[in-house]
Amino acid sequence: MKKSFFLAVVLLLSQFSMAAPKIEQVEPLSWWTDMKMPLTVLFHGEDLKDAQVSVQQVVNGKVAKGDCTGLVPRNQHNAESPNYLFVDFGVFRPGLYRITLKKGNKKASYDYLISERRKDSRNRTSFDASDVIYLIMSDRFVDGDPSNNTTKDTKERGDKKNVHGRWGGDIQGIINSFDHIQKLGCTAIWPTPMLGDNEAEWSYHGYACSDYYHIDPRYGSNSKYAEMVQLAHQKGLKILMDMVPNHCGAAHWWMQDLPYKDWINQFPKFTNTNNCFTANYDINASEYDRLLSNRGWFDHPMPDMNLENPDLLKYFQQWAIWWVEYADLDGLRVDTYPYIEKKPGSEWLKAIREEYPKLNIVGECWTRPAPAVAYWQSGTKNFDGFDSNLPCVMDFPLEEAIRQALENDGSGWGNGLTKVYDALTMDYLYGDINNVMTLLGNHDMARITDVVKDKDPRRVKLAYVLLATMRGIPQVLYGDEYAMTSKNKEDVNHHSYLRAPLPQGKEVTSEMQDMFDFQSALFNWRKHEKVLHYGKTMHFMARNNTYAYFRYNDDEAVFVFANAADDAREVPVETYQEILSLYNPVGVDPLTGKEIDLSQALKVDGLSTIIVKLKR
Repeated sequence: MKKSFFLAVVLLLSQFSMAAPKIEQVEPLSWWTDMKMPLTVLFHGEDLKDAQVSVQQVVNGKVAKGDCTGLVPRNQHNAESPNYLFVDFGVFRPGLYRITLKKGNKKASYDYLISERRKDSRNRTSFDASDVIYLIMSDRFVDGDPSNNTTKDTKERGDKKNVHGRWGGDIQGIINSFDHIQKLGCTAIWPTPMLGDNEAEWSYHGYACSDYYHIDPRYGSNSKYAEMVQLAHQKGLKILMDMVPNHCGAAHWWMQDLPYKDWINQFPKFTNTNNCFTANYDINASEYDRLLSNRGWFDHPMPDMNLENPDLLKYFQQWAIWWVEYADLDGLRVDTYPYIEKKPGSEWLKAIREEYPKLNIVGECWTRPAPAVAYWQSGTKNFDGFDSNLPCVMDFPLEEAIRQALENDGSGWGNGLTKVYDALTMDYLYGDINNVMTLLGNHDMARITDVVKDKDPRRVKLAYVLLATMRGIPQVLYGDEYAMTSKNKEDVNHHSYLRAPLPQGKEVTSEMQDMFDFQSALFNWRKHEKVLHYGKTMHFMARNNTYAYFRYNDDEAVFVFANAADDAREVPVETYQEILSLYNPVGVDPLTGKEIDLSQALKVDGLSTIIVKLKR
């Protein structure tokens, strides 16, 4: 009797002495009914290990009586850290639910929102070859709201005098620029990451995430981001979110208390990735190189995430799906895709595409030659049977070929536009050649005008004709519509110097406006040309630094002749008869409206192109 009484007292005292659980983070922030992805909520706080989980519905601000059947806890498990709890829920009805974590007689609660899913959200359409994508460096683009350049919640202050610092570009600046983007003929916008990045310096790029579920306050807020997407849709513009599952930032809250030791890839001392993408498919590769490629850190403030941890993989799957659903996104861009652990990366994408079968996702697979890029596109017939589940890849081999073709006079064997011809001979490798993103440059490389010989605008225009008329989805780097150049003429490759703000008002010179008008005419014409979106390609061997190709289908064709030589060249129309004979040889230049007869002798000026629209 005394022994039983003693045990009861000890148990009672232990309950009173037990620390109260404290909830600090709950992710995902909310969820929806009718989702294919099951809901697992991460709770982080103080002493959450083995907490009992209960749920009650909140109606009109009050906790409803009776059993809750709208949100039901199924299973739960601890992490290695005692401050985490992962809970699986069954989701049955929309509503506000109070989730309570209890230990002994101490408890903590959190109100969790389940919303009704947006109608037909699963079947949302996405970006494709009919689009032209406008790439924005979010912090540098346009400062639409100077009041948020410095905030109390972020370490780095706005400072436009610091070339490596934050300059104040924000969501409002993007919204203010919708008309400019639309006038240019672009139909989709890819801003670089806008989620929290709270490093003390050099954090303006946004690729060192400190919070996967909140927009950085220097850009705006979650609701402001969702408003941007809604307003874009009203303008007929699509929005892509830039996602970084490969690494987080050193300032991320979980770096102070990792749920598992293997939540990130760790080494005895700082270890970079070897950037050896080939190790993923090289039959001669060592396991050492293979592991270091995926597990080495991208940079010092960017801890490498380990997607082989099943809880982290589920976390990232839900994270991507949450943002698509919450913000009503039109597509995703994935940063540094081949750095991710290969099979978990494929599983991450598979879950997203199962939730949104028509959603397009483009991955940065920055490597060459073409076989090394094509390997990462879903549908490619790889020798090892691997399928990445990544529908779209960036065509860096073509980007390199165009830049190299125009950086000099093209003299010498295999130089000039021959490089472009050679790049397209590799098209057979890709799972879907119409679903590759083509580019002349991006925020991580010298601007196209800095690269071409003599910074000649004629060469830049020639490059844009190729970009607009070849297969794939063109991507334009903001400012290149004005032929912007780096602010540092001695170091045109330095990221901070090429990421200058978009010129405004009187900053736009007549030369800049001429380039804008040319690209605007080109891309606005392209919008309506299905033969450019989905047509086949037939090209003819480059000669004398010229290059000719047809984009064609059963009803029409677009003929392009590019002359990268300094002097005029004759168009050898007799060479093209195997395809030209299928169409009326008298066509129209879509940019000028001028009639062009391809059955007659024709010359094209140096450093210029002709485009001819042909019909049966």
